[in-house]
Amino acid sequence: MSLEPAHTNTPEREFERQWALTLLDVVVRRLQDEFATADKSRQFELLKETLTGSRTELDYSAIAAELQMTEEASRQAAHRLRKRYRELLRAEVAATVECDNEVEDEIGRLFEALGA
Repeated sequence: MSLEPAHTNTPEREFERQWALTLLDVVVRRLQDEFATADKSRQFELLKETLTGSRTELDYSAIAAELQMTEEASRQAAHRLRKRYRELLRAEVAATVECDNEVEDEIGRLFEALGA
C-alpha cells in the first residue's frame, strides 16, 4: 500500500497556481475599474467572456443590439478589451520581475501553472 499523494500537485505547484489566479484576478479587476470609470460597465460585463479564451462563440449581434452599436463595433470593442487586458497583465508581471526581458518567460510560467 502506497502512502504517496494521489495527485501531482506539490505545495509549490499549488502556490504557483494560486499566485497565477490571484494575479489574473487583479488584472481583471483593474480592467473592470477602467471600464466603470469610463461608464462602460455593461460593455465590460458583456465582453469579459472574450478574456477566457473559451471556444464558445459570443453572440456579437445580440451584444451589439444591447449596447446600441454595430456588430463590427462590438467585435472591435472585444478586441480592444483583450488588448488592454494583455497590457495590464504585462504591467502586473513586470512589477514582479527584476528586468523587462523576464516578462515573457514569467507570463509563460504563469499560464503553465494554470495548466494552459
